[in-house]
Amino acid sequence: MNLEIERRFLIKNNNWRKYIINQVLIVQGYLSSNNDEWIVRLRSENKQFKLTLKKHIIQSTSLEFEYEINSTEGNQILSNIKNKIEKERFYLKINEQNWIVDIFQDRNAPLEIAEIELESEQETISIPDFISKEITGIKIFSNYQLSINPFSSWSDKDINKFS
Repeated sequence: MNLEIERRFLIKNNNWRKYIINQVLIVQGYLSSNNDEWIVRLRSENKQFKLTLKKHIIQSTSLEFEYEINSTEGNQILSNIKNKIEKERFYLKINEQNWIVDIFQDRNAPLEIAEIELESEQETISIPDFISKEITGIKIFSNYQLSINPFSSWSDKDINKFS
């Protein structure tokens, strides 16, 4: 079974930048329209395209299946998706753990989210000093939800709930 176990967090400062080991630009769009069912995503990263099927199971765990598709088909599909997510992704190495920081662009700027993928939900992690609040499982912060309800459209009241 292909499981993805991840925890997600808001970021409070730029201290994460000293841990960068790589960065890429990501553009992704969604082909499904129901957050409670399977999410179907097309992602472009470094000019490579992956079609992903994702289904939330419990807490921080989802089923996830990824399939590479060629760039001609990927570009054609992505160019016909209306609500895309654009983000700069930074890969970090902190105390032998791999973290990711996504800096959202366009309609989701200035949102910044850190995440870490785990081997199990019980795995312990050391929370770095740049982490603010955990948002694992809060649907409004899912990339799918951000594609249809971008951060720039949130009210101050919505934003302040997570400050």
